[in-house]
Amino acid sequence: MCRNITELRGLAPPATDTEIEAAARQYVRKVSGITKTSSNNEAAFERAVAAVTAATHELLAELPQRRQPPKSVPPLRRPEVQARIAARGA
Repeated sequence: MCRNITELRGLAPPATDTEIEAAARQYVRKVSGITKTSSNNEAAFERAVAAVTAATHELLAELPQRRQPPKSVPPLRRPEVQARIAARGA
């Protein structure tokens, strides 16, 4: 599958809503082949992201926690990514 989707299980603190939604968005982009939505497909795309986000929340809630955290730091938790996000918001 897509190697860019981050493993969210076992994070301390647990994965945030933003991290789960970002992973869902990346998944929907990958399977749909859509990188930028148009007015024709935006509603369907956003419904799919919402459905995958909800399914991911359910999955993570039902799975037992891992003993070891994921081997790589999720992108939204990396300092350089946080700096880019903050710069965009300023």
